[in-house]
Amino acid sequence: MKLRSWIVATSLVFGSGCLMRTSTHESAMAKAKTAHDEKVADLDKQIADLTKMRDALQTEIDAQTTLLADLKGRLERLGQNVDSLTKDNAEAAARLEELRKQKAAADARLATFKSLLSKLQSMIDSKQLKVVIRDGRMIIALPNDILFDSGKTSVKKEGKDALEKVAQVLATVADRDFLVAGHTDNVPIKTGQFPSNWELSAARAVEVVRFLVSKGMDGKVLAAAGFAEFDPVVANDNDGNRAQNRRIEIVLQPNIGDLPNLDELTK
Repeated sequence: MKLRSWIVATSLVFGSGCLMRTSTHESAMAKAKTAHDEKVADLDKQIADLTKMRDALQTEIDAQTTLLADLKGRLERLGQNVDSLTKDNAEAAARLEELRKQKAAADARLATFKSLLSKLQSMIDSKQLKVVIRDGRMIIALPNDILFDSGKTSVKKEGKDALEKVAQVLATVADRDFLVAGHTDNVPIKTGQFPSNWELSAARAVEVVRFLVSKGMDGKVLAAAGFAEFDPVVANDNDGNRAQNRRIEIVLQPNIGDLPNLDELTK
């Protein structure tokens, strides 16, 4: 009888332990899924915003196409030579061509963004980096905690592993230049090597550029700049926010062809 009671009690203890471990594992999995879903939702929103911008350009192209056809129809009804366009017609045609170029550039940016997201997704999920759109530019942001120790410029092993993967992806992006930007929080530094955060942020950016080149990127498409504490993404009012502001950003620069024509700007 005593033996049977001991066996029952032991079974209950082990069974309870298994249930607790299962519950803890399920809770961790649920939290991880929620975090992943939030990241996916954020990236989907950025893609949706770019798609909306492209669709708006298409709508304007359609409107200009309709206007151009209407002007041609009026000229035909008036018995004038269609090839001899009026000033309004010429301006509409020029505007239509400019809109087509803008839409083509928007389509190219969207395709590049989607491609980069796909290639960097595993690093985004592991929180090694973020990919965002800010001021119309695509930015890969890496936290300083992964790359550097406090007040240092030597890239840590974890940072080198992350940058090597980034270099492999960026090397596949054709006809684009990249700006590597160093950012700090607002905590001042004053050493013989770094009199201020300007020097520290610039030195870190240069160190990242050198590493990217050592991993196969063309130095001709890379530039480095330091912004010190003067371009924060959030207010420097607590430790968590200051950690967000300490970062390296790799900015995908616009093509010259994406910029407005100088003649258009001077009209």
